[in-house]
Parts: sequence; structure tokens; C-alpha cells
Amino acid sequence: MQPVIIRLGWRYISRRLFQSAMFVLGVALGVAVVIAIDIANGSASRAFALSAESISGRATHQIVGGPNGLDSALYASLRIDLGIKSSAPVISELVRIAASGRPLRLLGIDPFVEAPFRPYLAADPDGDDRADFAALHRLIAEPGAVVISDSLAQAFSLKLNDALDISAGGRFTSGRVVGIMQPQNDASRQALDDLMIADIATAQEIAGLAGRIHRIDLILDADDIQRIIEVLPAGVSLVDVSRESALDQMIAAFEINLQALSLLALVVGLFLIYNTVTFSVAQRRHVIGILRSLGATKVQIFALVLGEAFMLGLLGTALGIGLGAVFGRGAVTLVSQTISDLYFAVNVQSIAIAPLTLVKGAAIGLTASVGAAVLPSYDATRTPPAGAMKRSSEEAQTRRRLPALTALAAGMNLLGLALLQLPTKDVSVSFAALFFIIAGSALFTPAALLLAMRLLLPLTSRLFGALGRMAPRAVTRSLSRTSVAVAALTIAVSVIVGVSAMIASFRTTVSDWLDSSLGAQIFVSPPLFTSNLASVDVDSAVLELAGRVAGVRAISSARHVSVAAPDYPDMPPVNLLASDFDIAGGNRRFKWTQAPPQEHQAALDGGQVMVSEPFAFRRGITPANSRITLTTDRGDQTFEVFGVYFDYSTDQGAVYMSRAVYDRFFDDPFITSLGVFIEPNARPNAVIGDLRAALADFDLVAQDNESLRQGALEVFDRTFAITIALRLLTTVVAFIGILSALMALQLEHTREYGLMRANGMTAGQLTQFTLIQTGLMGLTAGVLALPIGMALSLALIDVINVRSFGWTMRFAPLPGEFVEAFLVAVAAALLAGLYPALKLGGLKPAAALRGE
Repeated sequence: MQPVIIRLGWRYISRRLFQSAMFVLGVALGVAVVIAIDIANGSASRAFALSAESISGRATHQIVGGPNGLDSALYASLRIDLGIKSSAPVISELVRIAASGRPLRLLGIDPFVEAPFRPYLAADPDGDDRADFAALHRLIAEPGAVVISDSLAQAFSLKLNDALDISAGGRFTSGRVVGIMQPQNDASRQALDDLMIADIATAQEIAGLAGRIHRIDLILDADDIQRIIEVLPAGVSLVDVSRESALDQMIAAFEINLQALSLLALVVGLFLIYNTVTFSVAQRRHVIGILRSLGATKVQIFALVLGEAFMLGLLGTALGIGLGAVFGRGAVTLVSQTISDLYFAVNVQSIAIAPLTLVKGAAIGLTASVGAAVLPSYDATRTPPAGAMKRSSEEAQTRRRLPALTALAAGMNLLGLALLQLPTKDVSVSFAALFFIIAGSALFTPAALLLAMRLLLPLTSRLFGALGRMAPRAVTRSLSRTSVAVAALTIAVSVIVGVSAMIASFRTTVSDWLDSSLGAQIFVSPPLFTSNLASVDVDSAVLELAGRVAGVRAISSARHVSVAAPDYPDMPPVNLLASDFDIAGGNRRFKWTQAPPQEHQAALDGGQVMVSEPFAFRRGITPANSRITLTTDRGDQTFEVFGVYFDYSTDQGAVYMSRAVYDRFFDDPFITSLGVFIEPNARPNAVIGDLRAALADFDLVAQDNESLRQGALEVFDRTFAITIALRLLTTVVAFIGILSALMALQLEHTREYGLMRANGMTAGQLTQFTLIQTGLMGLTAGVLALPIGMALSLALIDVINVRSFGWTMRFAPLPGEFVEAFLVAVAAALLAGLYPALKLGGLKPAAALRGE
């Protein structure tokens, strides 16, 4: 770029600081939201990866069994009979310390064979790590001995040799801190933050797994794999842990959804950039005309306008990267909480800003800035020198483009609808369709604005007289600017409508599902039990103890475990639920069923299973394909699926079977939770008190139906907290856009407003005139946003949500959400117009009419 062009660009930017600041802020907010979500997703994934690595270490393969783990004798056979020395027994259990609800990971290991797998547990007795070496050997010699990380010790105010009570599976076991690990760096600190290490025998005692282990870690050559497979008993599998993590697959759709929503703020920001650059061209048409007359080429004019956009975009991108790091700290809390609620427990200590995230944010910001400025820059080169000095030429050009623009809008909407109809599970295709619909709807704005002003003219004339006749005409006279501002506000408000309707529909659906599925009056479970932490082992003795409590009519125990499905090796393990009887009874709702409602329990008792809707969606279960094979302790067993039921506890779905059938195929003495039915005349609170007294020796929580229901809805609300925050930021960007447009209009029409004041219009009338314009723009945006938002919500509910999570929801928006969104559009426009209106009220006619 030539130096003179750069100087001209900076001179214009410095003279129009407010306009330039709006450009920079719009880019900055858009880039910041994209970077913040990237940081949040990356930090949560990194925290889990470090956590998982601290457990799995450098193993290439693992031998895993059923819900009750493996017989310890299998490990001895591998080392002695097969000579597999690179093997290590492992117990991995979620536990908690008394008086804390924070989940911790108990890792039971054999210190003598750990060095190849988890180097952080290896210590050199002849080096500087004598204390660590001694601590690892105390694990073997002392009962209840555990080693924890320095950060964990600080969090619970624990010191060396302190005693602690450890809860696992509803049982408390006494423990003692015999060592505190000092991580060498931040990554190690985060990896070990929630880790508690014990000798394998101590871990078996804590977890209640006498003579059993959870898995065997292996570092194998290709020659050893087949030898091991040949000696494995039924129900035991050799798993390659080098493949993509199943948990990574679980959260992929969630992260894509967040990234797509974050881009909406940038899409709205594009309108702001386009509007700002277009105005800068219109404002300097006489200057451009003079430059052209003096010999400036079209290329130089194009470079001037585009260069300004690039410089402002560069500033906005730099600011956005800084804001993104700030926003990321808040976003990571919301995202990690949602992942913990829905998928797996993750504790994020610090944010991780990958260089690729910053490069991605910078590329998006600069591309958006330059891309949105290309058309106005090109327009600045098209008009000959004489015409460049005429303000009317741009508006005439806008009117000429209107039919083509409207046709393009219709085409983009049709393309978006066509993409939504494609038979694919790829959620990125669905979001591409959604963006085509959003962009197409925005392109309808100029035609809709013209029509709205014509329809509203009689009404505003009656309400405001002469000012009411002038205001709609003023809006349409500056269509090239007002339509872009209205489009930005329309899209932002339509996102409010669409997301709000989707959340309201989802919440209503979940609430109805909870009412129908939570049939018991009281539920008993360990404190750490959630739908994503399924394998919690509770002694079955609690079933008999609870049954003796006065007022208890019936109890259905449930067992939640994860099992392998050999037909789906690349998918996450199957969540299996087995219960004595279905607590939902006849209220359970099915998407389809091949058994009459009154025979569902009989079908379960007869050996058939039912699966949840997400499970059926992800694995293609239909009435014509109604079999599922599971790996059991008796080998692979195939079960007939008699129905698909609605369930919203996990997006990975579940298989439901009778406990009697489960006991035929699994050697598993444990239960996970209880559903307690009480006598008609019994008081729930009294029964809950008696249950707590009867189960006082166990670490269990007893709560009534309503408390469990409210807790589930709180998890739901936390899940959508990040979505609501993104929606708010999108509205802020749109507000900035319309404020920028109104300030631009004020500057552009300064001479016109000066003539009005010189001809007798009072300051108050000029202020009112401006506010009527902004109110009309907000009114139009609000009306347009309602049908667009409705279309967005239907696409989110019926297509994107199903493809992402496999959940079917009924469309049940709250009418108040639509009224609120409409009021937001009008209020945003009026608030954005307030400052320009007040500023115009103090306009001096003589100064306004004075030429530059």
C-alpha cells in the first residue's frame, strides 16, 4: 500500500474516532466470543486429558471386564504364565472425603510395577526423591495409606500423617496421608489435582472389591496381542487405548454447538462493519470525487477504503484477543460445569490458550473486517468523478439492487431449508444451513423495511402529525444505512427468540419427562451419583435395611453400569440400567414400542430390553433393526429391543433391562440407587428421616421426589447458562451496530437538520423526529425477528438438536419470550437513538449549514 494512501486512511480514522471505535468494538466483541469459547473448550478438554493421562499413563492397551471388574488371578496369570512383564493392575474409583462433595479419583496401583506406566509415581531411592520413595513404600506397609497432590492437600488443609475418612460406594473407610506429591509444572499440577493414590490392597478395601481389580494396563508389542486374546475368559476384553477417546466423541457435538453459537456474534458484527465502511464511503464521496478528478486510480481508491478497514480490523482483532482471554476465564467455568453435569467430572484449574486459538481468532477477525468492506470499497470505485459527489447515487443504486437482493435472500433461505432436509448426522451441515437461513433472512430487510414504512406511514401521521409523516420517509431515504442496522438488530433479536424458544421447549419437555419417569416418592443414592458417573458400587445390604423402615411400601433397586457393545467398537461404552421393576410404571413414554403398555414389565422380565431415544438414534435401532449385543460375564449376549423410550438424562443413551435378567448374565452383587415407594398415609419427610437413621453407617443421600426433580432442572439451567451468555453478547454487538448507524445518519444529515432548525423546527421536535425514526427501525426489527426466530427455533429443535444429541422435543415456547424479544428490539433501538437524538437537540443551525 502506498504511503500516501496509508496517511489518508489514518487521517480519516483519527477524525472520526467514534465511528472508528464502533468498528473496532464490533470486531473485538465478535473475535472475543469466538476465542473465549475456543479457550473454554480447549481448557476443559486439556484438563480432562491430563486427568485421564494421570490415570491411564503410557499404556497402549487395557484388559477390562464387566461391571464387577476382573479377578486378580488374571493379572497373576498374565505375568507368570504368559510372561507379560509390562503389565500393571489398576483400581480407578470416584471417591470423596467426608464433609466435601468434590469428586476425587482414587488410583489403586502396585508401586513395584508402575514405573513404565505412570512416571510421576517412580522415585529414585538413591536420588533427591527419598521422601517420595519412602511414601510409596508406606503405601504397602500401612493400612489405609494414601498419597495426594500438594494442591489437593492445600484445598482440604491436609498435612502429612493426617487421618481422613474416604467414601466410596456409600461406605466410609479410614485413611491416612503418607505422602504429598509436588508437581514439577502447571500441567502436572492440574493432572494430579484430584488424584488420590493407594496400594492396590488398600484401594480394594476402600472400593469394596476384595480379590478384584478394575483393569490391567499393558504396554504391548504386536506379537503379544493375539497371545493375550486367546487366554482371556468370557466377558473380558483387550482394548486399544491409543484410539480416539470415547469421551472425546461424547463432547464433540457439544463443542461444535458452542462454536457455532459463538460465530453468531461475529455474523452480527459483519453488519456493523459493512455499515461503518459504507458510511465512510458515502461521507467522503466528494473527497473521492476530487481524488478521482486529480488522477487517483480505481485501484488506489479501493486500496484506500479497504486499507482503512484492515487497519481498524487489526486494532479490533488485537483488542478481541485480549478480551477473549478475559471472557474465556468466565466461559471455562460455565463450559466445564456443563461437561461435568452431562459427561464426566472435570476440574479446570487454569485456562489454556493454544497458539492456534489466537491464530484462528486473528484470521477470523481480519477476514471478517476485510470481507465485509470489499463491497463498499468496490462501490467507491464504480461511480465516475462527477457522480461520486452526489449523495443520491448510492441510494438509487441500493433501490436498483433491491429485486436482486430479495431474490438472493429467497435463494439462500431455500438452500438452507434444502440442507436441513439432507439425511445426514453431520451437525456442521445443519449449522451451515442455519447460517444460510440467517443470512438470507437478513437480506430480506431492505424490502421489508420499505414495506413496513409504507404501512406505518398513516399510523405515524395520525400519532405525530408532520413529524410522523417525515420520519418513515427519512428511514427509507437512507435505506442503504438503515436497512443494515435493522438487519443486525433483527438477527440478534431472532437469535434471542430462537434460542429462548428452544430452551423453553426443552425445559418443558424435560419437566414433563421428570414428572412421568420419577414414579417413586423417595430416592436413595451416593452423593457422587449422577447420570454421567454411573458406576457407583453400593452394598446391596442397604436394600434390606431400607425395606424395614416403617412406611415403606415397595423398593426398586437400580444398577447403573457401563458395558461394551462389540457391534459398536468405535462408540463409547453402553450405559446399562437394570432395576427390580420400572419405577415409571405405566407413565413411561415411548417413541415406539412393540409391546402393549400393560406388558412392558413382562417383556423386561422375559429377557427383552428397551433403549432410550439417543441410544437408538446413535446406533440405528428401529423396529426392523431391534437387537443389541452386549458383552456380559457369560460372553456376548444378544437382546431383543421391544421399545424406544424418551429419556433426557444423557445424550449417549441407555439400555434398560430387568435386574433379574441382569443377574443371569453379570456376577455383580452391587446396586447403585433405590427408588422407594411409601404407604398412602405415610409422610415423606418422616420416612426420609427414618431412612437416614437406618442407613447411617452408609454415605448415602435420601431425598424426596420434588428435591430430585428440582436438582435435575438446576443441572438443566446450568447447561444453558453459556448459551444465554452468548445470546446476550450477540445483542450487545447488535446494539453497537444500530448506535453506529444512527450516529452515521446524524453526521450525514447534519446540513439537512440544520435547514430544519433554520426553518423553525424546535430542538425538542428534532429530538422527537430522531426518536420516531429509531422507534420505527426497532419496531420493524422486532416484527421481522419473530418469524425468523420461530424458524430458527424449529431448526434447532427438530434438526440440530436431534442430530447433535438424539433428543426429540415438543415445540412449547413461552408467549412471554416473544413479547420480551419484541420489546428488546424496540428498547435497544430507542436506547441507541437516545444519544444521537439528545445531541441533535443541541444542534446549532449556523454551524450545521457551514461548509467544511
